[in-house]
Amino acid sequence: MDQFMPALPLKGAKIVIVGGGEAAENKLRLFRAAPCAVAWHTLGGEGRLPAGMQTDVTVNASPRVPPAAFDGAALVFIAVEETRLAARLARRAKRAGALVNVVDRIDLCDFYTPAVIDRGAVTVAFSTGGAAPVLARDLRSAVEGVVAPGAGILAEAANDLRDTVKSVIGDFETRREFWVSALRGPAAIAADKGDAPGTRRVLLQSLDTFRGAAPEKTGVVHLVGAGPGDPELLTVKAARLIRDADVIVHDRLVSPEVIDRARRDAHRIDVGKSRGTHPVPQERINEILIEQARQGRNVVRLKGGDAFIFGRGGEELEALREAGIEAHVTPGISAALACAASAQTPLTHRDSAQAVSFVTGQPKKGGQTVDYTALSAANHTVVVYMGVGTAAETAAAMIEAGRDPATPVALIENGTRADERILTGTLSRLGELVTREAVKGPAVIIVGEVARHARTSSGEVRALAAQAERSAA
Repeated sequence: MDQFMPALPLKGAKIVIVGGGEAAENKLRLFRAAPCAVAWHTLGGEGRLPAGMQTDVTVNASPRVPPAAFDGAALVFIAVEETRLAARLARRAKRAGALVNVVDRIDLCDFYTPAVIDRGAVTVAFSTGGAAPVLARDLRSAVEGVVAPGAGILAEAANDLRDTVKSVIGDFETRREFWVSALRGPAAIAADKGDAPGTRRVLLQSLDTFRGAAPEKTGVVHLVGAGPGDPELLTVKAARLIRDADVIVHDRLVSPEVIDRARRDAHRIDVGKSRGTHPVPQERINEILIEQARQGRNVVRLKGGDAFIFGRGGEELEALREAGIEAHVTPGISAALACAASAQTPLTHRDSAQAVSFVTGQPKKGGQTVDYTALSAANHTVVVYMGVGTAAETAAAMIEAGRDPATPVALIENGTRADERILTGTLSRLGELVTREAVKGPAVIIVGEVARHARTSSGEVRALAAQAERSAA
């Protein structure tokens, strides 16, 4: 470890910034909402404050820095280009007892300016020792999305109640168990909504429940869309929920890379299904979610794509409501949107498609079938989920309903994953395409003129080939 990054309390601290221009303004932004006092010596510059400054800032536009400018300062930032002046100011600040940072002069620095994620009472910082500030900023951007927006509110509420909790729960290990449970439960949800009073209230309620004899704990279930497979296509909220889960209940369509985002100690339950194989019936899945929640656990039900598009998320939500279990829904990027984007195929297009419909190739046994007559217009894109096994039958039904047999199709297998395949053809030969290419993995089928825009797995756009097939059909 080349650096050690202590946390310096800013309440009541004096911060001094010397210099003008963008470099000085960037230092000001670091303290935009901090409970400190900032003295900015612009050395004759205009000294316009950055937008959104809430901190008390005193601006001195004199071309000289007053003799006592650094007295009592905790941190001094020097953003001047003239080397001798920067060194002279740095020596003065150090003699006054301040820690000094000189922009672009590592040799004069007592500390380096980190890239900061600011969540109020929670601060996350990244530093490369001044060697590569751009890399530090990139790391901050990569991590910022997984730091809960309410982390600071949650930390402040926990700090306010620290003594209360200690007086109620004397044993250290038991107290730790309380905090693990309380900070990952409803209080975190209230904090993410910006509800500071509500966060404190929920924590107190958790404490009242916890100190009772053998309290009955009730957890929460999050129905989370895991996206099409690429972990980078997870929503920020989904990634955070997966990380905080006690239990992960997942489908087979959820990629290992997504599941690996969970804590190592999280319990993983595979309830995956495939066509004709349902080792865990839907009714049992519902029971598992309820059982795990009633044990006081934070449960994440992970579904490929989006839970509410052919994911039976609605059925699970109804079961949870009937059982009195708190449930939340986090949408995911559905396979239709992700696969179309990966294949560079617009689902609507001003010249060829003014509507799009999502249909299932596996309707409920004994239930209603898809009305393809309503989807037969040439300017209507149809995206078929779970349609590989019934591709020939689906194509025949669409043609019988009036769809042109020469309508272009694109089939995206394992969309967005490393083994993705993009296949193109025509509606009349869809069944042949699936058989010839031995399509096995999860896939979506796009039917419509927009499929002309699809690229193949090799990156080649098949518009001309599709046109030739259309003419030969």
